[in-house]
Amino acid sequence: MTGEKVVAAARAWLGTPYRHRASTMGAGCDCLGLLRGVWRALYGAEPAQVPPYRADWHDPEHEGALRRAAERFLAAETGEPASGQVLLFQLAGMAEPRHCGILVSPRRFIHAQEHFGVVEADLSEAWARRVAARFRFPEL
Repeated sequence: MTGEKVVAAARAWLGTPYRHRASTMGAGCDCLGLLRGVWRALYGAEPAQVPPYRADWHDPEHEGALRRAAERFLAAETGEPASGQVLLFQLAGMAEPRHCGILVSPRRFIHAQEHFGVVEADLSEAWARRVAARFRFPEL
């Protein structure tokens, strides 16, 4: 899957409002909902049912679930950052990633953020130091 296709699919979601657990372009999504929508645009049906989760991901039952899902459905990336890669972020000192986005360029990414919706933002130093892992969409 080319980075350009992934970024184009993600940019189609720009302006979508933030809605916890939603994944409907133009109506609402959260960060995982954005990835789910990009997956559907690229491949069709989603690969698995998403279990319920709290907006703050502070649910011990789902600890590490975001990373496990990325490891199951995406391909781990260890090379140079490249457009179209999925970024997992650790937030608020949590051990496991609780946020995700899609890299547009080495300095920009797209994500769904509470109060802002889906935005393209700078991958500032504050965001960059929270990147816990990078993945790419698989070739199917």
